[in-house]
Amino acid sequence: MLESPAPRRSGDDLLLRMRCAALNFADLLKAKGEYQEREEPPFTPGLEGAGEVLEAPAGSGFAPGDRVAVCHPGTMAQVIAVPQSACLKIPDRMSFEQAAGFQIAYGSSHLALTLRAALKPGETLAVLGAAGGVGLTAVEIGRALGARVIGIARGAEKLQTIQDAGAEKVIDSADSADLKATLRDLGGVDVVYDPVGDTPGEAAFGALRRGGRFLVIGFAGGNTPKLPLNHALVKNIAIHGFYWGGYNSLEPSALRNSLSELFHLFDTGKLNPVASKPLPLSRLVEGYEMLRSRRAVGKILISL
Repeated sequence: MLESPAPRRSGDDLLLRMRCAALNFADLLKAKGEYQEREEPPFTPGLEGAGEVLEAPAGSGFAPGDRVAVCHPGTMAQVIAVPQSACLKIPDRMSFEQAAGFQIAYGSSHLALTLRAALKPGETLAVLGAAGGVGLTAVEIGRALGARVIGIARGAEKLQTIQDAGAEKVIDSADSADLKATLRDLGGVDVVYDPVGDTPGEAAFGALRRGGRFLVIGFAGGNTPKLPLNHALVKNIAIHGFYWGGYNSLEPSALRNSLSELFHLFDTGKLNPVASKPLPLSRLVEGYEMLRSRRAVGKILISL
């Protein structure tokens, strides 16, 4: 691992001692130069994590020792300097491991399901890649919002995790030759949460009811889904592209309000993020390979 001098705090920034960081699919895209927000190499990876405040400017509302979640490029380092706006104090009962992977995954699912899809109690939500880092949070939040949740993943272990998170029905993609038909047999769906894309996204789109909403979250399957726009027209289906980080400039108040609501849901016991055992920093490459091969259940964490 590359070692460099610890940064100094300047201006209104906070200086943080990072304790844990989470891996995201966007990290892989950034490494290949394919992410929408490019960074020229060499750069420190990581987009989110959690740690303690070492130094803070007077009047900032932060003090040394405060425990914070941080969402900012370069979190895969032991000491970082970041803007105050990138940090939120975390509840006392939330561990660093839980907080490290909380913001992007839970934030993406909550803002997408509430602001874009306007998911209502009693509606049916289908979640593709439901055992992954964001998919699992969509299952949990969908349940907390009162929806009937159908989780789609591959393998018995992942399906059990999805059920434990609150899914009413689960579908093993390895056993379902026709996902569209399977979802239709379950009554169809009102909202599709799709971080996978490719043919699973196309199949789930075909199971949407009239007035349904399709959330484009990502393309972990490698290709964008080919969605029939003529069906969207005839069935009054809305297709929502959703990029959580874009709300920093598009509507920052909505993003921060969403995160505040999420921390409240956690504090009241309605959310229970499962924190896997973190890998040491020396196994970072292994962690990225787990992410690339989609072998992980939930977030992959790195101890710092």
